[in-house]
Amino acid sequence: MLRFAVFATLAVAAGCAPRDTADLVLKNATVYTGEDGRPRAEAVAVKGDRIVFVGSSADAARFEGAATRVEDLAGAVVFPGFADAHYHLSGVGEREMTLNLEGTSTKEAFLAKVKERVDQTPAGAWVVGRGWIETFWTPPVFPTRQDLDAIAPDHPVMLTRADGHASIVNTRALEIAGVTKATPAPDGGALNKTPAGELTGMLIDRAQGLVGRHLPAETPEQLDSMIVIGARRSAELGWTQVHDAGGSWAEIGRMRRLYQAGQVKLRIYKAVGGPSPDADSLLAMGRSIGEFGGRLTIRAIKTWIDGALGSRGAFLLAPYADEPGSRGLITVDTTRFRAMLVKALERGIQVETHAIGDGGNRLVLDMYQWAFEAVPRGEKRADPKDPRWRIEHAQIVDPGDIPRFKSLGVVPSMQPSHAIGDLYFAPSRLGGGRLVGAYAWKAFLDLGLPLAGGSDAPVERGEPMIEFYAAVARRDIRGNAGPDSLWHPEQKLSREQALKLFTGYPAYAAFEDDRRGTIAVGKWADFTILDRDIMTVPEADILGAKTLLTVIGGEIVHRAQR
Repeated sequence: MLRFAVFATLAVAAGCAPRDTADLVLKNATVYTGEDGRPRAEAVAVKGDRIVFVGSSADAARFEGAATRVEDLAGAVVFPGFADAHYHLSGVGEREMTLNLEGTSTKEAFLAKVKERVDQTPAGAWVVGRGWIETFWTPPVFPTRQDLDAIAPDHPVMLTRADGHASIVNTRALEIAGVTKATPAPDGGALNKTPAGELTGMLIDRAQGLVGRHLPAETPEQLDSMIVIGARRSAELGWTQVHDAGGSWAEIGRMRRLYQAGQVKLRIYKAVGGPSPDADSLLAMGRSIGEFGGRLTIRAIKTWIDGALGSRGAFLLAPYADEPGSRGLITVDTTRFRAMLVKALERGIQVETHAIGDGGNRLVLDMYQWAFEAVPRGEKRADPKDPRWRIEHAQIVDPGDIPRFKSLGVVPSMQPSHAIGDLYFAPSRLGGGRLVGAYAWKAFLDLGLPLAGGSDAPVERGEPMIEFYAAVARRDIRGNAGPDSLWHPEQKLSREQALKLFTGYPAYAAFEDDRRGTIAVGKWADFTILDRDIMTVPEADILGAKTLLTVIGGEIVHRAQR
């Protein structure tokens, strides 16, 4: 009870005396504040978009007035608003609007689902989908264009792997694109072929653009719907903010219009893709922070150094164990990348770089270090603070490179669900020896690094409970952990550590740790409210937790049907 009295005192000190009424009171709950030294409470009061009281339910009653909305949570559990530090918002909306191939656990099921859509589509029209992943199939091999030709001889088909770094297309799609076995692969891409030199239909990384540019353009209405549906889906899952990794000024323009119309409530920390003209524009104009009451910030450039592990596009220090002739791909023009890094430091723009392989991670660390030395702290940098540059994914890191994140001040932005999905193929891709630095969450945290947790949706399902479970269990959703000798269970996190992955650490990575990430007087009133206590229930029960309420800036934006 003493800690609740302390919270009440803090409310008064912050200028909101108990006689002042709140707009919203949440009471009779278990509240995890995320604040060191004051981790638990029973109630929260909100005025406008800010927290004005955290403490006991009895004391919270003094903030109730005739106009106060009082939510008796009857034992539900309140957390600081969950944030996904690596997300593709429009991609999530598009997944909900098109052929979603998630959960096709056999090749036969995959083809049956595609055929069902083919049969519903006029002849000659494109069939497009996303979400398949062959690692769950027996045998775990990529599909081929011949597989698709058998069920779609009259439709061009393009189906993107879950990771977004590879697509399978049929012969009709290749014909429309004019791609033959003689077509050279673009830099940063590959056209998979049989031993006889025939195209398999698998397009890796930038090679996807050879066919993708021939897809029908989405209408403005469809592009808007992707954002609206993605934002609504995110709030339903309990996300209060997403770090939207990559995009364009055209997309930002749509977001601004949708915010203005009240169609989007989710907080978005937005990056533009680079190096590119869009990135050049951000560097020229400078960052925009806290538009629409703190709901939209544009201050980062997202870039890509390599591909994905599953499609063997991740850049490795040594060849793939299951494809000795390949070390993967470098997908960026390193000269343009270096020039962009210098300008970003000079303009105070954050850089977040996709790197999955140990070679890719080392290359990014090397180039970040070069930029920090080229533009030292002082007059040349626009922001005297730590630039908080990030490496997105940091999936496979040579153990000797992990301390470099700390010495350079680089934020690892990692997705726990990648580990529980990749456990089926990472050992064969890498061999056991290189798994020591794979998905090494605890190794980063043990150095005192802020580890920003995310999902990479729609690469993964984008559900916070799956991510939290993966971080603490290091098992897939069926309970499989892989061989302990290879999968390093010592990298599991405590529940307190896992909670920070989706609250305090993403706030730090977005330069918002003074405004969000914990439940404290003066911070934004962002809460994720669950029907069970994921900090204490058995591991398997975490996956069954439901989001009852999602509150953003004091506004209830999602209420579950009960």
